[in-house]
Amino acid sequence: MTPQEYIHNAMRTEGGQYSFSATGGVTPRVEHAIIGLVTESAELLDAVKKTKIYGKSLDTVNLVEEAGDCMWYLALLCDELHISFEDVWEKNIAKLRTRYPEKWEQAKALDRDLDAERAALL
Repeated sequence: MTPQEYIHNAMRTEGGQYSFSATGGVTPRVEHAIIGLVTESAELLDAVKKTKIYGKSLDTVNLVEEAGDCMWYLALLCDELHISFEDVWEKNIAKLRTRYPEKWEQAKALDRDLDAERAALL
């Protein structure tokens, strides 16, 4: 499956009915996507907590499920922003190359050129 096919298939399952409207330029789909990403990310963290704090075995099946849920919400966000996964990936790598031309360095992480990073995203 290609990334674009994933987005298309994921959006087939979107309900699309929202009881609230856009505010401040934030559409219901953007809000839904971001809230969903936060909640699904929290579920990933909860799986790690159960292992680290409660001594349970790491449930990798659940991790894959929650990662898939995060992907669904990313697909929703990309669909609403009219951008492909590939374009997001390319922009992210361009930003990282600007921040860390060779490799990660703590000094570069602490002293970032945010204007240059933003320019790399355009």
